Amino acid sequence: MNAIVVGSGAGGGTVAKELAKSGISVTLIEKGPATSTKKAYNHYDILNVGTEVSSTVCLGGTTLVTAGNAVRTGEESFKKLGIDLSNEFEELEDELSINTLPDSHFGDGTKKIMDAAQSLGLEIQKMPKFIYPDLCKPCGKCVFGCPRDAKWTSMKFIDEAEKYGAKIVEKTPVTDIIISDGKVKGVKSDDKIFEADIVILSSGAIETPRLLQKIGINAGNNLFVDTFVTVGGLLKNIKYNKEVTMNALIKLEDIVLAPHFSEILVNKLKKYKARKKDVLGLMIKIKDEPSGKVTQDNVIKFNTAEDVALLARGSAIAGSILTEAGVDPETFVSTYARGAHPGGTAAIGNIVDTNLQTEIEGLYVADASVLPEAPGAPPVLTILALAKRLAKHIINK
Repeated sequence: MNAIVVGSGAGGGTVAKELAKSGISVTLIEKGPATSTKKAYNHYDILNVGTEVSSTVCLGGTTLVTAGNAVRTGEESFKKLGIDLSNEFEELEDELSINTLPDSHFGDGTKKIMDAAQSLGLEIQKMPKFIYPDLCKPCGKCVFGCPRDAKWTSMKFIDEAEKYGAKIVEKTPVTDIIISDGKVKGVKSDDKIFEADIVILSSGAIETPRLLQKIGINAGNNLFVDTFVTVGGLLKNIKYNKEVTMNALIKLEDIVLAPHFSEILVNKLKKYKARKKDVLGLMIKIKDEPSGKVTQDNVIKFNTAEDVALLARGSAIAGSILTEAGVDPETFVSTYARGAHPGGTAAIGNIVDTNLQTEIEGLYVADASVLPEAPGAPPVLTILALAKRLAKHIINK
């Protein structure tokens, strides 16, 4: 048996590693180039589609520029679909040494936010991280690509897959899927053909549905993005810009809040002569409605009235916390709405079954597009768990 994995992010890296380790012949095909982790920010791909949506096109994908957050999302929703990920979550948490960071890795900005939230009666917890504290020297560069490789990325799994014999093909965009008699036979990259018994699409919630559309599958609907804004203001010399970002978490209904630095806030505070080290902010991330759509030529995603209401509620709470933390409320500014986690465009129960297989035999999906609803929180660990479960299914089959 041989398998092709299209895309090298959280889902693709996991499936490639697990299948190669079991002795299956694996070819992983990535649209973007290989890069050093510290230069991953050069490969951001920004879509402004009503809500700004970001991804990273390179080997390792968006995992290179995540904040290293490792929370379980959607666990109960998946159980209702007959998918129990508890074993996979536990295996990954053990394998990747997922844990909260020690107190030495919490700066003054995060501590002030945590203390302020607690004084207002809000429950705030440390964020579980894919970050190795012995390698991490807080510098504020998590979302640009860690300069010390102190954060787990799917490159760890891709390197392992290669050791088990997987072939890694970079700078090769997959342009079509080969189907014969209702079964997958491989993929194309323009005129080049890659044959396979199994194909796993892990190209993300924008590119995966586009490939499925080309073979007549009605993917691309119900796009969500976990819309977020960052609200902040002046707190002189707080130096939050050099801290581990999103190192704490407040969970509310359909909203999460986390300490977050954005240069957009600095630019909006120019009249106060704000420096990067003078700004303290909170991210407000919502479980947005699946109001978007992906077509061959366009991506559309606007915020609904309910989305706007959730962002407003979260921003009001964030303002109270920041004021309590010492930020001057007269200086409050906000970023525009952005999308952190596009998903839902090839959802379980709609485009794929509970084993993540499409209506085409041997054609699977293992990325955020299979998520049935917005997680409203970082989904990387959940994508890893789904991909690990899929690999077990393929191996057992």
